[in-house]
Amino acid sequence: MPHTAGRKHGGGGDQSDGSGSKSHRIKSNKSPEDNDKKILNKKLKDVEICVPIVYGTISFWLGKKASEYHSHKWTVYVRSATNEDLGAVVKRAVFQLHPSFNNPTRVVETPPFELSESGWGEFEIAISLFFHADVCDKQLDLYHHLKLYPEEESGPQSTKKPVVVESYDEIVFSEPSEGFFARVQNHPAVIVPRLPATFNIPPPGLFDNMNEKRRGDTKDHPLTQWFMNFSEADELLKLAAARQQVQAHIVKLRRQLTLMDGQPQQSKPISGQ
Repeated sequence: MPHTAGRKHGGGGDQSDGSGSKSHRIKSNKSPEDNDKKILNKKLKDVEICVPIVYGTISFWLGKKASEYHSHKWTVYVRSATNEDLGAVVKRAVFQLHPSFNNPTRVVETPPFELSESGWGEFEIAISLFFHADVCDKQLDLYHHLKLYPEEESGPQSTKKPVVVESYDEIVFSEPSEGFFARVQNHPAVIVPRLPATFNIPPPGLFDNMNEKRRGDTKDHPLTQWFMNFSEADELLKLAAARQQVQAHIVKLRRQLTLMDGQPQQSKPISGQ
């Protein structure tokens, strides 16, 4: 996962109040709201917040009687890896479709972050995620190739079995603000470390509005049965299998080196003789 504004996401820009003045007069004139914002925007050093996500597409063939130009119905989405609500972190998602679609730039302001369309061709979909002000001031750009037709080994097209292509990733926010940390520390879609010893939880009233309960999870989504499982256990099994393959390859290379070392070395002629 590269350390970019993508998979490993850097923390947001400076969230200070921007006054730039240290005079006592300015400080004394600050409102309680300004002081609250300063508390919420204080950065937590050496702390990272991780948000595992899955983005992809699910496409259904509509059968032989479907229109030539609307042979498939598909949905593109960004979801939590655990199907929890991403609305506490993501403010909106922008999906950039092929120019042949009407209004190819689609903006989704509330979770679940998804859209459905129909068509006949495959193309790359650009996905831009924008975060809440206390999370990060940079957008995250993702790219996903819409796949409508199954691989040959998967058998012929079926109206009952969709083509599912998903990618797992983790958005990592370094040095998050105290307000962001406090707001998501118990959120099921977010992985947070233990509280630093010097951490003081801001008053709940400062971020109650951001914690309004929404129904943006994908646990009861109509497509849930087709979602791929990216649990930690599965990842560990894949890592273990990969490690075994690497170890077997190392053993093979060592045997080849041993055989080469056992062969008589041919002397090379010295130049000039």
